[in-house]
Amino acid sequence: MTDCLFCKIVSGDVPAEIVRESAGALAFRDINPQAPTHVLVIPRDHRPTVAELAASDPGLLAEVVREAHQVAVDEGIAETGYRVVFNTGPQAGQTVFHVHAHVLGGRGLNWPPG
Repeated sequence: MTDCLFCKIVSGDVPAEIVRESAGALAFRDINPQAPTHVLVIPRDHRPTVAELAASDPGLLAEVVREAHQVAVDEGIAETGYRVVFNTGPQAGQTVFHVHAHVLGGRGLNWPPG
């Protein structure tokens, strides 16, 4: 998609601080972090929501989740705990409609968030 911010990051047209790459996924730091570690993991292929990704390519969804875990390992938060969040739809806070997993950690993450 030509107007998708995350597709532009994948293509290199928009800069981002890349922390991991795999064949099907890309991980980069969130520009508005909500925790000491806040990394977004996206599929390279455009899919608007996690539900659509799960229905169309469950293997790619698994790759995104594996990369999210590896981000936690690389960032040193896997042992103490981390959160992986997929926001789906505007009422859930999704603002970029290219599915992305938020990897959050490095501080207590009590529920509900806030």
